[in-house]
Formats: sequence, structure tokens, C-alpha cells
Amino acid sequence: MMLETMAAVPGMVEGMLLHLRSLWKFEPSSGWIKALLEEAENERMHLMTMADLVKPNAHRVAVHSYTEFLKDIESGAIKNIPAPAIAIDYWKLPKDVTFKDVVTVIRADETRSNDNTYKSPSL
Repeated sequence: MMLETMAAVPGMVEGMLLHLRSLWKFEPSSGWIKALLEEAENERMHLMTMADLVKPNAHRVAVHSYTEFLKDIESGAIKNIPAPAIAIDYWKLPKDVTFKDVVTVIRADETRSNDNTYKSPSL
């Protein structure tokens, strides 16, 4: 879903910039505006079709992504460094929390939990 969302952006942006430049300079685009906007529309339809089939939820995707991120931290693929001060301050976390703890808290936020207080990493 993310790929299809991002895939539509370059064609749309470039098509619109070419459109504006063409208007500003009174220059033809040699068909590029139409081609780029058609490609953006094609990518958008990929996204809309998959959205209709899968019924994605941004929070569900985020929870899955953070869960995979946690697995990578637990396996050692990603180093479990100390938590950044910005996270400690925002979530009012203990000073000794780690990156894993922060990802756990963010994942809990994504589940729209009513209880955003810090809990031990054994969540």
C-alpha cells in the first residue's frame, strides 16, 4: 500500500510542474504532461483497487510495522540503543529506557490504546 501511494507522487508532481512551466513560458510539453499525469492516475488506481480489496487501516499497518521493528531489535538486527531524550520527554519515560521501549510505546499509541502510560518492556 505504501509503495503504491508513493509511486503516484513523482508523476503527479512532475506533471504539475511541467504544466506550470508550460503555462509560464508558453512552451509545449511534447505530451509529457499527459503521460506523467496518466501514470500518476494509473498508480492511484493500483492503490484504490488494493484498498478496496484489502480494506487497510493505517494504524493496523503501523502496528504491524512496529511489531516487525521490535522483532529486529530483539534479534539484534537493529541495535537497542538508549532512548532519545525527545521520546523520554514526550512520553514521560524513565531515563534508562531503550530504543525497544520507545518502539513498544509508539506501537501502543498506534493501537489507539486509552492508556498511554509507560509500562515495562514486557508489554
